[in-house]
Amino acid sequence: MANHNSYESPLTGRYASKEMSSNWSAQRKHSTWRRLWVALAESEKELGLNITQEQIDQMKAHLDDIDFAAVAQEEAKLRHDVMSHIHVFGDQCPAAKPIIHLGATSCFVTDNTEIIQMRDGLKIILGKLWKVASILAENAKKYKDLPTLGFTHYQPAQLTTVGKRFCLYLQDILFDIERVEREIESIPMRGVKGTTGTQASFMELFAGDHDKIRKLDKMVAAKMGFDHTVGVSGQTYTRKIDYYVLSVLSGIGQSAYKMAGDVRLLANLKEMEEPFEKSQVGSSAMAYKRNPMRSERVCSLARYLMNLPLNAAQTESTQWFERTLDDSANRRIVLPEAFLAADVILSLLANIMNGVQIWPKVIEAHIMAELPFMATENIMMAAVREGGDRQELHEAIRQHSMDAGRVVKAEGKPNDLISRLEADPLFAKVAPKMHEILEPSQFVGRAPQQVEDFLAEAFEPVRARLAAIYEAAKLEDVNV
Repeated sequence: MANHNSYESPLTGRYASKEMSSNWSAQRKHSTWRRLWVALAESEKELGLNITQEQIDQMKAHLDDIDFAAVAQEEAKLRHDVMSHIHVFGDQCPAAKPIIHLGATSCFVTDNTEIIQMRDGLKIILGKLWKVASILAENAKKYKDLPTLGFTHYQPAQLTTVGKRFCLYLQDILFDIERVEREIESIPMRGVKGTTGTQASFMELFAGDHDKIRKLDKMVAAKMGFDHTVGVSGQTYTRKIDYYVLSVLSGIGQSAYKMAGDVRLLANLKEMEEPFEKSQVGSSAMAYKRNPMRSERVCSLARYLMNLPLNAAQTESTQWFERTLDDSANRRIVLPEAFLAADVILSLLANIMNGVQIWPKVIEAHIMAELPFMATENIMMAAVREGGDRQELHEAIRQHSMDAGRVVKAEGKPNDLISRLEADPLFAKVAPKMHEILEPSQFVGRAPQQVEDFLAEAFEPVRARLAAIYEAAKLEDVNV
């Protein structure tokens, strides 16, 4: 039951998926601590320390049944979260109590767990990026031939196609996929480094055997699914890793904001609309409105996400010597919320783009309001081929264009440039061909072919790599 007298993060209470919320939950965090303690004990046993299989089996029997109430009582006394969990875990497995956390410092569990949560969070993000990419590719293919006004400076420019515009969004998402994959592959575990990163406590445990200590670091990492650890550390892994991960998530926010921002602008033009439910209310006062609220939510969360790397940069730069604790409270907030925000954003984008509504007749009307001006060079060249004087034709078009523009702006009437040219004797021979000259598909350049090329060359390799893994990714458990 919801507690309406306590603050609850909107990201977990209102928006984020169960999968990402679970990844950053207290249960996941602290059960991972216990798995790390088991991995450490197993590896120490394999390297010759006096640790029994009974102790390890006892620990394995209590990986997930955490008594959080007992932990809270311990922390009220000890004022130390890791020691509180060690005590409660030890009470559950008394035979193992003497060897839990043997040789380790708090950052062995805290830092390594955060690395694991970031790695696994990136895998969730990758699946959602793939979902968005696959939807965008379908839309690009579907609308590759549909002409639409291009805009530069938010002013009408040469035509493009709706499908080509979807490819612009898709390209950004593919860049994000590439960087997420790279981050998953390259992210290192902190490993077993000791109190200030010197592994001094393990020198005592292993009687100065450097080779065993090096093996211990690699063995624990391998048990947790990593093939490498940071080369050196202080008490903590370098916080640059946080910055790199948050920068990747910020890039996703940038891609999302661009996409959702365009949807909002096109919704105003009535060319494109996000999904709108049958009983959805757009405004409490203006009943006719269809506000692009999902796209607005994407932009709102993306703005938050895009700003988080600066926080991580400041944390990294202010870590004095081997560590200071002023990173801790900050990172408890920043790391989970960055992933939760990215998770929500991608679920929303998938929902929007999967149900996006395109209105071709409105698009065509906007094209025909501007195309006569854009087509004047084509009209002039056609008239020259029929024997006209290029300079005389140019001047006639200039005068007619000015007059037509004045009618549109001053009188609010439709663009009548074409009818003016058709009535001008200088253009008599091309007047019957005006409809053909003004066919919008003649003005989109290679946009349809660019869509085909891009899908084949850029999207298909990603599809071949990710589809089998992520095709069944479910995004329905968010409040869109």
